[in-house]
Amino acid sequence: MAKEAELSKELKELKVKLQEDKVVVGTETVLKALKNKALSMIFVAKNCPQKVKEDIHYYAALAKINVVDVEYTNEELGVFCKKNFFVSVLGITE
Repeated sequence: MAKEAELSKELKELKVKLQEDKVVVGTETVLKALKNKALSMIFVAKNCPQKVKEDIHYYAALAKINVVDVEYTNEELGVFCKKNFFVSVLGITE
């Protein structure tokens, strides 16, 4: 788990990438991009299903990609990303 200062830095980076449209949203899309090694960082909501979280961490470890477990729920993460749906997993493309 990232420290508070690192977390806010990473969330600021996420906000910039959202504005640049370099973010993929959704478990299936993130896993597909992760298997193709097209991501540089992954964010996971705190109430993401355990099986999904385990899969994300497993494939991220294989690809050596940093996974950030944020302290936001999937609803709060959806609002942060300005989506009208819940977001459990999102990834930043390279």
